[in-house]
Amino acid sequence: MIRDSIRFVECCGRKNREALEVLADEIRFLDSHPETETTLIIFTTGFKSFWPYLDLVDLADGWLDENQFRGIYQIASFHPEYCFEGEDIDSPSNFTNRSPYPMLHLLRESSLEEALSRYVHPENIPVNNVKKALEMGTEALTELLSKCKSE
Repeated sequence: MIRDSIRFVECCGRKNREALEVLADEIRFLDSHPETETTLIIFTTGFKSFWPYLDLVDLADGWLDENQFRGIYQIASFHPEYCFEGEDIDSPSNFTNRSPYPMLHLLRESSLEEALSRYVHPENIPVNNVKKALEMGTEALTELLSKCKSE
């Protein structure tokens, strides 16, 4: 945010094809704009249900493979109803991947590797995130997420 290197793109599409077209456009943008580190594709009208959204995530990951972008870019997924397999829907741990809107976070692998190299134990990042979410609790996290959406 400080370096103004995060791109926010609103996608009003409701179909996988439309979302994949936006993904392809954003990869082309990132390829030609190295000063931009990452793009958040925000679905403001589509992909409200979690399971169809997960289908989109699978398709997007497959698209990266089919177009030889694996290892250059990766996708992180966020959704208002995110729920990890085996977790209760109300578990605070789910909030580590919850967001006000469904999103695909397109990351440069090289930037991610560079950032992770600064951590002594990067494998502990998800564990620490879950620990913090558990400390905060579902009620506080729900309120925070709701507040983010209204701003």
